[in-house]
Amino acid sequence: MVWAGILGDVWRTEERGLSVSIYTLGTLLGPTIGPLCGGFITQYSSWRWTFYAISIANACIQIVATIFFRETFAPVLLARKAAKLRKETGNTELHTKWERPDRTFKKLALTALVRPFLLLTTQPILQVLAIYIAYVFGLMYLALSTFPILWTTQYGLSISIAGLNYLALAIGYIIGTQVCTRLLDVVYKRLKETRGNGTGIPEYRLPLLLPGALMVPIGLFWYGWSAQAHLHWIMPDIGIAIFGAGVKFSLQCTQLYALDVYPTYAASASAASMFVRSLAGFAFPLFAPYLYQSLQFGWGNTVLALIALVIGVPAPFFLWYFGPSLRKRSTYAAGH
Repeated sequence: MVWAGILGDVWRTEERGLSVSIYTLGTLLGPTIGPLCGGFITQYSSWRWTFYAISIANACIQIVATIFFRETFAPVLLARKAAKLRKETGNTELHTKWERPDRTFKKLALTALVRPFLLLTTQPILQVLAIYIAYVFGLMYLALSTFPILWTTQYGLSISIAGLNYLALAIGYIIGTQVCTRLLDVVYKRLKETRGNGTGIPEYRLPLLLPGALMVPIGLFWYGWSAQAHLHWIMPDIGIAIFGAGVKFSLQCTQLYALDVYPTYAASASAASMFVRSLAGFAFPLFAPYLYQSLQFGWGNTVLALIALVIGVPAPFFLWYFGPSLRKRSTYAAGH
């Protein structure tokens, strides 16, 4: 959750596209590379080593992060500077505008816990972003939950070889990253020059959300009907790759837009969005067996794709036209 605050602190608005792209690619590759490795570990070792490997990797990452990560949040850095000046000068009146005598650790912790839910319940912009990206994430984990059934049962592959099909989703993410990253900052700078007279606004992040919102249902259609027709294995993989590229476009655009709208509260906005999408990622795979048992892959994915069209396509238009007025009325958005 802290990633949004760190990236917002370190990079300027025109330069955030690459940094957000690299981060979001990592979060998406995990659920695809993990099952691939897990399939080989389970087949040639034991299921216990899947947990051992995860624990070892997490421990290494935590150690590296603890050693090399530094504070980037401006209010904290200024508070430290003010404390140093108070000590050097003896002037106890030196405080930053964020420092208050009544701000105890308990109050700060309570604020940090409450603010994400406050943003989620009071900010229409964040609500639209959270609902759409939660649905996309739910679809992603739902699609991942169908892989074992499709590739081992319908296509008759072994667990380890079936896991190789997760690479199709990873390839879609990587292609989406390459295309979206190259275009996002270019589009932002172009719109800033042509429409903003040199001044950028968060809505300049939204144009690429539309192709992402279209690729998601297109990939679902392709994947579902080619799987139901039992076509060559490359056909469902192409569909899931298109879907993956759409997920990457959607996630990157929405995350950058939220980061630009709520730069001071980027971590809280990210936490709110992550809370909703995590619930969707948990809930969607639960009804996957019932959905595909009743409608099979073709019609099941068709229903999901139509819902994605209804939710995803209007989102960039709504935020483009109403985003500026919603930001002006918000006490959390940039400029307030």
